[in-house]
Amino acid sequence: MGNPKAFLDIHRQEAGYRPVHDRILDFGEVEQTLNTRERKLQASRCMDCGVPFCNWACPLGNKAPEWNDALYKGDWELAYRLLNATNPFPEFTGRICPALCEKACVLNRFNHEPTTNRENEAAITEAAFREGYIVPRTDIVRSGKTVAVVGAGPAGLAAANALNRFGYKVTVFEKNEAAGGLLRYGIPNFKLNKAIIDRRIRLLEAEGIEFRYGQEISLADAQGQLFKDYDAVVVSTGTPTARDLNIPGRELKGVHFALELLAQQNRVLAGMEYSKEERITAKGKDVLVIGGGDTGSDCIGTAHRQGCKSVTQIEIMPRPVEGPDDPQNPWPNYPRTLKTTSSHEEGCTRRWNINSLEFIGEKGKLTGVRVQEIDWKPNPAGGRPIMVEKGKPEVIKAELCLLAMGFLKPEHPEYPENVFVCGDARNGASLVVRAMASGIEAARKVNAYLSV
Repeated sequence: MGNPKAFLDIHRQEAGYRPVHDRILDFGEVEQTLNTRERKLQASRCMDCGVPFCNWACPLGNKAPEWNDALYKGDWELAYRLLNATNPFPEFTGRICPALCEKACVLNRFNHEPTTNRENEAAITEAAFREGYIVPRTDIVRSGKTVAVVGAGPAGLAAANALNRFGYKVTVFEKNEAAGGLLRYGIPNFKLNKAIIDRRIRLLEAEGIEFRYGQEISLADAQGQLFKDYDAVVVSTGTPTARDLNIPGRELKGVHFALELLAQQNRVLAGMEYSKEERITAKGKDVLVIGGGDTGSDCIGTAHRQGCKSVTQIEIMPRPVEGPDDPQNPWPNYPRTLKTTSSHEEGCTRRWNINSLEFIGEKGKLTGVRVQEIDWKPNPAGGRPIMVEKGKPEVIKAELCLLAMGFLKPEHPEYPENVFVCGDARNGASLVVRAMASGIEAARKVNAYLSV
């Protein structure tokens, strides 16, 4: 620890966001950056704890004390080497990770000013790219064996990267026109510029990984040809099925899954064109987002940038506890407290304990959603609480309704022994950092299997 008193003398300083009036006019990244001096000061706040709870909390096992110390001392290359030893794509997590490590930081328990690990991570990686510390590996010794990875999301990319480093010839099959999965088609550009993904894909290709786009592989036939053509197969297809809301009026024009809007907008920014009938837009409309998670938040930010009239977000569950502490999940666990994102700050009416009853429309087009306030009562038999009505039904005006209620965990056939499932395809919808960790774990299992 370079400065043992830094956490006492220096307060947590976040880079913050661009001004609202400026950022809602474009899809550029909203987060700003600190200068080099301020970033090193933030790194100096790391206490190098005897028991690094940050390392324990991170699914990748990132060694934040080590690379924070290197950053503080100005050794950016060493900082990246230490970071990259556990995290294959810190440029992604440095932008979009909820930073489980920061919630487990001892400083978060001490004064709720944890070390800015996520921002430090992004700064270290950008410096490494800028200074040329990141170059394609040319010393990989090939084993002669082949592995197919089905799905190029964060889990698939992490698995492909690790397997390639192990020496296998890796081919990645992706149904979309480009790699990234939800990184590309679910997360808006204002949180993750897609040039960041392209930069990493070019590096993976230079190291020998082959990407085949526009190829949707059927996994229903567990004895399919793919499983025979490769020595091993990694299934990382994510959770493609969104949770639906089958209430009257679901067929009305203007009711869409959240990813329909988000993926289309990202494709538009990439140059793809849509007809007026195909285009999903919030321009000039009252928008209702059903679902209180990050995907719903991304819909809010996208609606503002498309020029919506208003945005309302409703959630069927109770309002989370406010403040830094969650009595149900005490430190060092991740607190399930009220989260206000940069998109919420741009303007949004938020309501909880709201049940959706019916989509209402005229001439086949959505005009509103009938909802009702509810309450949750303890279940005498245990298990999930019982939903009870509270108050009278009302109509929320909306010409566009976005369903952001999560995704269904996929089911898989019984695969041959050379098939390994990872990421959301295995565990259900979760965080990008957990998907990456699962991809690396799958790669290790493949390596053990093929090394026998």
